[in-house]
Amino acid sequence: MTQYRMRLEGIRFRGRHGASRAERGLPQDFVVDLEVSLPLRELPRRDCRSGVFDYDALASLVVEEGTRGSCKLLETLARRLLERVLSDTPALAATVRLRKFGPPTRASVDTVAIELAGERE
Repeated sequence: MTQYRMRLEGIRFRGRHGASRAERGLPQDFVVDLEVSLPLRELPRRDCRSGVFDYDALASLVVEEGTRGSCKLLETLARRLLERVLSDTPALAATVRLRKFGPPTRASVDTVAIELAGERE
C-alpha cells in the first residue's frame, strides 16, 4: 500500500455566505465534497472502529467551520475549510469542493463550485 485516501461527498450545511448583504441575510444551502490523503499509520490494523480515522469528526469539522461566521466570497470559505482540515486533522493533503445553489447571476445557473487543494506544510 502506498496511499490512504478518504472521500466524504455531500456534506451539507446552511450558512450565511454571499457577496451581497441580502445573500448573507438568509441561510443558504452549501455542499462540500472533501478528499483527504492520510498517513498510512492512520489505516487501522484490525477490523475495529476504534482504530479508524473518524470521518464523522471530519464531517462535523466542515459543518462547524462552514456555519461559523460569514464570508462574502466562496473562495474565502473554501480556503477556511481547507486550512482547518489541514491544521486540525492528520491529513497530509486535502481537496475541498464547495458548492452553492442558485447563485445570483443574470444567466440561469444551478450551482457554482469552488475547488481548492493543498498540502500540509
